[in-house]
Amino acid sequence: MTAQMKDTGTDAFLTARPRLFAAAYRMLGSVTDAEDILQDAYLRWQSAPQGEVLDTIGYLMRITTRLCLDQLKSARKQRETYPGEWLPEPVLTDDATDQLDHDVSVALLLALDALSPLERAAFLLHDIFDSSYGDVASALNRSPEACRQLATRARRKVQALRPDPPSRPDQGGALTEAFFRASKTGDMTTLTRLLSDDVQLISDGGGKATAALNPIYGRDKVLRLLAGLARKGHHTAPDQWRLCQLNGLPAILSRGEDGILQATSLEIRDGRIARIYVTRNPDKTRHLTSVLG
Repeated sequence: MTAQMKDTGTDAFLTARPRLFAAAYRMLGSVTDAEDILQDAYLRWQSAPQGEVLDTIGYLMRITTRLCLDQLKSARKQRETYPGEWLPEPVLTDDATDQLDHDVSVALLLALDALSPLERAAFLLHDIFDSSYGDVASALNRSPEACRQLATRARRKVQALRPDPPSRPDQGGALTEAFFRASKTGDMTTLTRLLSDDVQLISDGGGKATAALNPIYGRDKVLRLLAGLARKGHHTAPDQWRLCQLNGLPAILSRGEDGILQATSLEIRDGRIARIYVTRNPDKTRHLTSVLG
């Protein structure tokens, strides 16, 4: 391969990269793993007969999808022994590309996680990235009809598992900050006003940071948990927090006095907090360290 051909191939990959990352992140629920997949995809692209490739993005999507499917085989085994609740790695969406910003909500990623790897791939490629069933079949080494059935089953499961879309993230900034301050000071009056009756709290410590091992359901139970944390002095270091958007949701990034970086995202419906996602596993928040400066 000549230097000019190599440069052209690199440019083509960089053009496709946002779309490839969006696909890999949705497949794996991990920023770190998605980045690793893209590195492997680039190496395979470099050794491919690029001059014979008619559809570069389609070719790269097939490579990326197959690498993700291989990754999911080992990931599912690791998930069986994962301590406590699993949440996807939060991704910053303050200034996301169109491909990523389409829908990377935690609710969607949790719904996708309940699918088989093939169902997940077929659904994402067809429903999210508008690939034809012929292209999906080429990526998955299945017939178009089999891929149609995979996508149909996946679509039904996702619709059943994913709640209605929450309020727009830019409408929840003030409420998110109020929740953050009230939870740190133990202001139960304010928290009672902010939380919906059927609020859910899901936290992920990965066995490496303190977190509830099971989801917390209902306002009374969530209030008791937050009150207990406030009494124990789980305070945030001065100036070590930032209001942002994570996975298209209003969120707070904060660093506690214990040094743990915590990502707290909120789903807001009808002016109240319906779901609280707390990610404390340091392996899942490490890539956000620079956001706090």
